[in-house]
Amino acid sequence: LAAKERLSAQVKKLSAALFREKTQKRLGRYVRLADKTFGGFFVGKIVDSLIIGVITFVTLLIFRMPYAVLVSVIVCITNVIPVFGPFIGAIPSFFIIFIANPKKALIFLILIFLIQQLDGNVIGPKILGNTTGVSSFWVLFSILLFGGLWGLVGMVIAVPLFGVLYDIIRKLTNRGLQKNHKE
Repeated sequence: LAAKERLSAQVKKLSAALFREKTQKRLGRYVRLADKTFGGFFVGKIVDSLIIGVITFVTLLIFRMPYAVLVSVIVCITNVIPVFGPFIGAIPSFFIIFIANPKKALIFLILIFLIQQLDGNVIGPKILGNTTGVSSFWVLFSILLFGGLWGLVGMVIAVPLFGVLYDIIRKLTNRGLQKNHKE
């Protein structure tokens, strides 16, 4: 961040050297779209994950679960990963609680399922809104595709990256249709 202005100036200079003005403007729009999509998605996802972490912590305290802080942190961190994150966090959390108290581990599974339903159906959509413009089918597709290509990092960046690519392809398609329709 300290070199942001210098880096931006260097990128603009390189862009001016390599591309015509029209292409530079188009690339600038794509960069702003990517910044908006990634920024909105990650800020929303982090806020959502923090809320889920707090809800999990309070719930685990109410039910007197062992290792409430550790389990809540695991759930909070893995919740950043769309779709599969809650499962990734629930599995080690279950085993941690199971080692301490097998009966409470089963209760934990029920509680985490209910918390994730609340997150997926109420909290997540309210916070994230329509930051990426990608339907649920494409969200799942992108997570599977980029997760397969780049593992955990791919799963985290899949939705905003696919959102940017989807928007660019949609705009190019619409432009092509308008161009062909006018001829």
